[in-house]
Amino acid sequence: MDRLTGLSLFVQVAEAGSFAVAGERIGLSRSAVGKGIARLEERLGTRLFHRTTRSQSLTEAGHAFYERCRRILGELEAAEADLDAGRSAPSGRLKVTAPVLVGRRCVAPILLDLVRRHPALRLEMSFTDRPADLVEDGFDLAVRAGPLPDVTGLAARRVGRITMAVCAAPAYLDRHGTPSGLGDLPGHALLVYGRAGRLTAWRFPEPDGSLRDLAPDGPVRFDDLEAIADAAAAGAGIAWLPCWLVADRLQDGRLVRLIADRPGFAFDVHALWPQGRYLPSKTRAAIDALAARLPAMLEAG
Repeated sequence: MDRLTGLSLFVQVAEAGSFAVAGERIGLSRSAVGKGIARLEERLGTRLFHRTTRSQSLTEAGHAFYERCRRILGELEAAEADLDAGRSAPSGRLKVTAPVLVGRRCVAPILLDLVRRHPALRLEMSFTDRPADLVEDGFDLAVRAGPLPDVTGLAARRVGRITMAVCAAPAYLDRHGTPSGLGDLPGHALLVYGRAGRLTAWRFPEPDGSLRDLAPDGPVRFDDLEAIADAAAAGAGIAWLPCWLVADRLQDGRLVRLIADRPGFAFDVHALWPQGRYLPSKTRAAIDALAARLPAMLEAG
């Protein structure tokens, strides 16, 4: 077991390029990682890394050893996957990343229910609107809305669609009038979503199948869609929001859907995972649960 642990640690460091980064991924201090590699080098009688104060790089012997270790650990992973596939229930740690809002409101309840049904499963979730590197950050699964990232080594499955709607509070419309078409929107107070200095364009499908983008500008900018929904319901302006998020506000009259004769722009939601020969049962169970329940949650409204 000590030898396998040493091989796994070596591969982690080789792929991270740093003792500190490798330690963060596996929960060890930089010093502990360095001592582990030193013990491995002592046992092998050769130097595996060129060390500097800031980084580590593989020696020629280290490169050759790394390729063999990858094959050995890959075979071990395949053997474990074969056993995992034969289990009746998923188990182990399931590490998932998802956008903040849809993650908290939709993804988390589905996966929490999965954990309740499979007590041997351990869920670890990260909520962020910034795309994570699944392999580098050690995630089993990511949920992402919008275009698929142009990244090799990832597999994907569509698990839902989000439709957008233009809406405002009756009080705002009483004061400022109701826009009759897209051309009227720039004359109104638009509630804008922006993150990291970038504003999200409002997108509308045209009858010929093309897309029309509106660059919104207004007195209020938030990096949180729920805050925009609250501001719209309070009469602060017109918003472009996911239908599922404002469904209850539309139903009880706090918001009114505008330009309803035009279909709302819709974009896909995907589950992504590191592509490999084997898919662990825990990941497969999570993907199947999302595909079964997420569409209905996102189609609300």
